[in-house]
Amino acid sequence: MLMPKRVKYRKSQRGKIKGFSTKGSKIVFGEYGLKALEPAWITARQIEAARLTLARSLKHGGKIWIRIFPDKSVTKKPAETRMGKGKGDPDHWVSVVRPGRVLIELEGINVEEAKKSLKLAADKMPIKTKIISRMHA
Repeated sequence: MLMPKRVKYRKSQRGKIKGFSTKGSKIVFGEYGLKALEPAWITARQIEAARLTLARSLKHGGKIWIRIFPDKSVTKKPAETRMGKGKGDPDHWVSVVRPGRVLIELEGINVEEAKKSLKLAADKMPIKTKIISRMHA
């Protein structure tokens, strides 16, 4: 599972996801990509599920780049705990994604395979996405 090796602060505030993504909004490494159309927190488990699906559908052909990394901790208090007594312990890690962010890139396969593989990966994501290519982006 993806998570940072170390962080300056164990617990982070929630924050707001405002505006559009400016950095990471274009295809840089591959030929085809999966672009986010909605703001969301994408968990490390969801990223890993999409990565596994892509790896299985490509069958050792092509190259995959994961362009997001879960570097924000989400805390959770234990079940049946009363209010108060401070913030809960870190439970899982998420990546903050704004609309326009390229999540995944692919290279080394034809258009039909890329669309099919990225569709399978998009089904693992909790948001609406769009399949883009370097030629049309």
